Amino acid sequence: MRLPLTARHLFDTGSTPADTYATLARHTREPLRSARAVCIALGIPAAETQRRLNDCYDALLATPRPGTENDTGELLEALGVFDIPKTPDSRDLAIIELFLTAIDAHGSIRAGHQHGLTRWFTTGNLTTAYLSLTTTPPHPTTGNPTHYWTTLTTAGELLTTTTPDPRLKHALAHCRNRAQAARS
Repeated sequence: MRLPLTARHLFDTGSTPADTYATLARHTREPLRSARAVCIALGIPAAETQRRLNDCYDALLATPRPGTENDTGELLEALGVFDIPKTPDSRDLAIIELFLTAIDAHGSIRAGHQHGLTRWFTTGNLTTAYLSLTTTPPHPTTGNPTHYWTTLTTAGELLTTTTPDPRLKHALAHCRNRAQAARS
């Protein structure tokens, strides 16, 4: 059975990557091979697929238990194993650099939040990353509020030049107000 072809067929019929993994893993009883097939069907480059699967192999794929395929698929998806990378253009790179500067100025981004941000950077979902950061005030003792809000203002200005999402205008206004308050 050509697993990547089967995975593509499952995607064509509406299956998510997690569901596709579970179906393949139940059928083959080979979790690593099934996860690799899902990545190939999604068009994730081979070297990146290998890196991602190496990162989670011991914890999720090395010793499978029957009946846990759905849970494993959901975990693989939540960890970003099946995320399709977007090649950032120069504008995206500039925005991501501003986000990284803001994260440093935050003073204490939680690990789970950092994981989500990294996934959004990888997939090119910069609007969601921005909105997430704008709702996370900097740490009161280790952060630099002026630098944080000013950097997010600059990032928001770049985002709004090409992204018409109305939520960005409100978030940008929020950042401008917070930057002004932090300078006072």
